[in-house]
Amino acid sequence: MDIDGILAEVARRPAVGGVRIIGVDGPAGGGKSTLAARLAEVAHAPIVEIDDFVSWDDPTGERWWPRFDAQVLRPLLRGEDARFQRRDWSDWRGDSLGGWRTVPHHDLVVVEGVTCTRRCTVGRLAFAVFVEAPEDVRLRRGLARDHGQPYDVEALWRAWMVKEREFFAADGTRERADLIVRTGDGSV
Repeated sequence: MDIDGILAEVARRPAVGGVRIIGVDGPAGGGKSTLAARLAEVAHAPIVEIDDFVSWDDPTGERWWPRFDAQVLRPLLRGEDARFQRRDWSDWRGDSLGGWRTVPHHDLVVVEGVTCTRRCTVGRLAFAVFVEAPEDVRLRRGLARDHGQPYDVEALWRAWMVKEREFFAADGTRERADLIVRTGDGSV
């Protein structure tokens, strides 16, 4: 399914609170950000990135998910703007909060990032995409992206990959997806 096909399918889905939310989920380094940016660009829709919430110590959201739900999902689904405090990227671990961002209510919003289509979003999202790539490709992409940071990038990436793999298996995220997109192995 191409971008136009995804957006056509989303348009057929019921809106909740006047909004159709597309969730682009999957493990780190899989290509979520690229797909989500293309969807948002073609649809002229705002995008909310889980990277504004997540931290290296909490990839699956035990601490940050309640804030994401309260500041992004619930307001959008009530027909209101989402106003949320972003993580402070100068704190490389991601435990500190920085400035505020407002995403105006829109008829379509793309939410992108690891665990964004978790079980508690069923019935709240119009469409869930799971983007994946072979683990070696994802690790290579992550190490290239985070090269030069003041921490052991590879150790953090490997620990992160274990935690997200466990989360996705327990949550059944991939199995619930409306669409699975595979990247990095010659496929789209």
